[in-house]
Amino acid sequence: MLFMAVKVLRLGHRRERDKRVSTHCGLVARAFGADGIVYSGEQDEKLLESIRKVVGNWGGVFEVDYVKNWRKFLKNFEGLIVHLTMYGLPFEEKVTEVKEKAKEGKDVLVVIGGEKVPGEVYGLADFNLSVGSQPHSEIAALALFLDRFFEGKEFEKKFNGKLKIIPQERGKKVVEKK
Repeated sequence: MLFMAVKVLRLGHRRERDKRVSTHCGLVARAFGADGIVYSGEQDEKLLESIRKVVGNWGGVFEVDYVKNWRKFLKNFEGLIVHLTMYGLPFEEKVTEVKEKAKEGKDVLVVIGGEKVPGEVYGLADFNLSVGSQPHSEIAALALFLDRFFEGKEFEKKFNGKLKIIPQERGKKVVEKK
């Protein structure tokens, strides 16, 4: 694909309530092929450092940032804004259209909520897509969308980190590069 970058905007991070969920949003974004994640809501250096530590140990290029004003960030974003929500159009019907527009060289920003998503987001998004029209996890929605967007090729990505898992049927084997 010819797009420049795929990033995720996690709206409304709440330091105490969302620390594990927001961390998992970053881990899924990285593992499923995104180039970075931007958090809004409460500023949380521990969250940012946690994801940066994973990148440092497990490799790859993945940016982690915080933005105080998500409205300004969305309004100034040059590219496609894809909002994952349970209220949008079925993502499987629209993901091909998103990919076609991205192939024109446009960056893609995937927006996922935390607390209640402000209605303004729906108007700022180019696509409001649902992964099922039932309550669900933003983590699951992000994983499914990225998998369909990258057509499974995200699993071929080489991270070249300090740590590497050696697949095996039973047990855990992790090797460390020296």
